[in-house]
Amino acid sequence: MKSYFQKLIRGETVFCISLLFALLSMLAVKPDKAYAGYIDLRTLCLLFCLMAVTAGFQKCGIFRIMAEKLLGAQNHMRGLALVLVLLPFFSSMVITNDVALLTFVPFTILVLHIIKQDRYTSPVIVLQTIAANLGSMATPPGNPQNLYLCSRYDLGMGSFFLTMLPFVAISLVLLLFCICFVRREPIRVYFKESSPLEQPRLLAVFAVLFLMCLLTIFHVLSYQVLTLCVLACMLLFSRDLFRSVDYFLLATFICFFIFSGNLGRMEAVRAFLSGLMEKNGMLTAVLSSQVISNVPAAVLLSSFTENWKALLLGTNLGGLGTPIASLASLISLKFYLKTEQADLKSYLLLFLSLNAGGLLLLLAAACIL
Repeated sequence: MKSYFQKLIRGETVFCISLLFALLSMLAVKPDKAYAGYIDLRTLCLLFCLMAVTAGFQKCGIFRIMAEKLLGAQNHMRGLALVLVLLPFFSSMVITNDVALLTFVPFTILVLHIIKQDRYTSPVIVLQTIAANLGSMATPPGNPQNLYLCSRYDLGMGSFFLTMLPFVAISLVLLLFCICFVRREPIRVYFKESSPLEQPRLLAVFAVLFLMCLLTIFHVLSYQVLTLCVLACMLLFSRDLFRSVDYFLLATFICFFIFSGNLGRMEAVRAFLSGLMEKNGMLTAVLSSQVISNVPAAVLLSSFTENWKALLLGTNLGGLGTPIASLASLISLKFYLKTEQADLKSYLLLFLSLNAGGLLLLLAAACIL
């Protein structure tokens, strides 16, 4: 039992922290009927459906096939680095930043080892992590906090994209600039066997379900209908996908719903956080993200402001910075530490340097825009 809890704390640190916060807040505000109003069921159902659909896409092997087609055409290291970094940048817009890194970081480690370019492992993974965190800003499905904030403030497609797309474009330019420092040394990428497309009919089913997810995000379809359809398809066609859903992420949201709901009922805390958000909502969101990560920061601070634009920008840009700022960053770090040449100190130095530089430039852009 002790080893189980130790493993849980190491593997699901943010969930454990969120549970502790929720329990502590319950000491100040005793459980009552108002607790039911804390939970945003629409956000939880959408998250569940998107995670299930993404797992279905992965099961069909579509992402690996796309990566192999793109990488096989490269004949120099800079071109390879470009593809490896842009894959999570664009795919995170559809499959979330953490799933993009779960898919492409192990693939990157394998490819670089095959072509004997292991010395690029650390910088490429750092850039992939930044790319996934920045690319995921572009769409509501890209980040859990985007999904939540769109639901919380009832944001339309136009409002969301007009706010975020300029920063996505700036982020892409910054990533391309960084890749220019990779040498154009010749390489040859070769795969002994091409990955097959598995269960094309199942892929078509999940493509339809993903379209339904998008319609639900923008309030064209009800989340109840979407959830029933996804559950029915999982039960009928692929029951193993139930194991692929990150239930700890859902539980983390529930804990922070309780925590933020209870804080909202404490007048002194409410006045303090409301004051901070009123003075500089974006900067408050950025700094909060560095400590508790951007998803919990979005849930917490949304109870104290109606300035959705500052909160949306702050929690998205706040994904840069410390490894804790975005949970996806920890995924990359875990994979890197399993490689033979892993050097935690040099990795963190490069990670923090590039993240800090990117964050400062994007904050400057936010002030100008």
